[in-house]
Amino acid sequence: MRILITNDDGITAPGLAAAEDIARNLAGPEGEIWVVAPATEQSGVGHCISYIHPMRIEERGPRRFAVEGAPADCVLAGLHHVLRGKAPDLLLSGVNRGYNVAEDTVYSGTIGAAIEGALHGVRSIAMSQYYGMENVNLPDPFAAARAHGPAIIRRLLEAATWQDGPYGVFYNVNFPPLPADQVKGLKATEQGARKGGGFGVKPEISPNDREFLWVTHNADNALAAQGSDAWESRDGYCTVTPLRANLTARDVLADLGAALKGAI
Repeated sequence: MRILITNDDGITAPGLAAAEDIARNLAGPEGEIWVVAPATEQSGVGHCISYIHPMRIEERGPRRFAVEGAPADCVLAGLHHVLRGKAPDLLLSGVNRGYNVAEDTVYSGTIGAAIEGALHGVRSIAMSQYYGMENVNLPDPFAAARAHGPAIIRRLLEAATWQDGPYGVFYNVNFPPLPADQVKGLKATEQGARKGGGFGVKPEISPNDREFLWVTHNADNALAAQGSDAWESRDGYCTVTPLRANLTARDVLADLGAALKGAI
């Protein structure tokens, strides 16, 4: 199996090493593992690409490259330059430091890389490790991801839906904030929603009297509905959420057509 790995925390991030461990478990001794990851942290950049300027790429070791760009840039570099048309069997994005649930998925560079992979017809999975009081001070905060990631991904590869239409499915996996042996199980979930939006800003006056704004994260996963990724991962379950890049609100399309009838 040929596996391409990227992330949004950067090529030196500990979560990337966790993803490499998962990939080695999946690929086996005859497999190929390729890392094409951002040279610096790119959290919160979503699905952006470096459309108006070039990006530097640097080889850091065998099958290991750093890109001065976003996670989606790394996927493009991996597919069209590093692998040069030898498509990977699987794209893994992560393991992100912190969860990517509910509204966070819209902002996440980890998710953005998985979107890009899916748009190119590659089976793509985003992985994130929820941090909390039960795991943040462990010797390995990513232990739940390392322990349970391979089995979850194998099941997805064996039984899940992938390229079934113009916009294929990709999967968002979140590991709960627990030691590996305390994880309650695995659940298929929907993308959650939390009241009030996930982000805000906090103003600060610098020593030279200029005003700056820091982005703050306000979300409480307890505000999401039971059965959602936000709720269930908080409750101790590994969650898997199927997503597509197609943003059409199909449930209101017919009503919109009726509302627009005769407008022009």
